[in-house]
Amino acid sequence: MTDMNVVVVMPAFKAREHIIEVLTQIPDFVSKVFIIDDACPDETGKHVQLQLKDKRFEVVFNERNLGVGGAVIVGLRKALENEADVIVKMDSDGQMDPADITRIIDPITTGQADYAKGNRFNSLDDLQEMPRARILGNAVLSLMSKLSTGYWSITDPTNGYFAFSRKALENINLDKLRQRWFFESDILFRLSIIRAVVADVPIRAKYASEKSNLKIRKVI
Repeated sequence: MTDMNVVVVMPAFKAREHIIEVLTQIPDFVSKVFIIDDACPDETGKHVQLQLKDKRFEVVFNERNLGVGGAVIVGLRKALENEADVIVKMDSDGQMDPADITRIIDPITTGQADYAKGNRFNSLDDLQEMPRARILGNAVLSLMSKLSTGYWSITDPTNGYFAFSRKALENINLDKLRQRWFFESDILFRLSIIRAVVADVPIRAKYASEKSNLKIRKVI
C-alpha cells in the first residue's frame, strides 16, 4: 500500500481477552507492532508471546504501571528507534478496528497532515451506540481541548486512535507529555506549539456493555 515504514504502538493493560483477535487483524503492510505490557496483572504480554509467533509483534514489559500515556510514550520511542515513518497508536481492547489503520494514515502518507486522529462522532448512528457517560465526558474534554489548542475543527480530541508522521513526533517533547489523564489532549497542545497540521478521520468505535470509567466531576 505504501513504501513508508508503518509501525503500530499498542498499550496493553488487562487486555488478555481481546488482544489476540486485534493483533491477528493488523494489516500486512504494518512492519512492526510494539505491545507495551504496562505491568499488567493478567500478564497480557506473556499471553501474546505464547499465542503468536509473528516476528512483527514485539512485547515490551514496563517494570511498573505508567498509565496509558506513559505506556504509549514508551512505544513511541521504540517506534522512532525502529526508523518508523508513520507511527499509529491503537488500543488492545477491541474497540478500534485494525482495518481503519489504512484510513488513519492516509492524510500522512499523502502529505496532507502531520498527525491524524480518529473521529467517533461522524454520524448519529455511532452516537447512539456510545454510552451516555462517554458522550458527556468527551463533550467537556473536547471543549477544553479546543480552547487550549486552537484545533477547532477536531471533533473528537480525546480519541486514542491516532497517527504521527515521524517529523511531527520528533518535534514534540515526549518528556513533557502527561502520562495519565488528558494524554490525548496534551498531544494536541504540543502539536499546536509546532503548528502541525492535524486531520480528522471518521471511524467507528465498537462498544460492548462495559461500564465507562469516565467520571464527569473528575473530568471537569
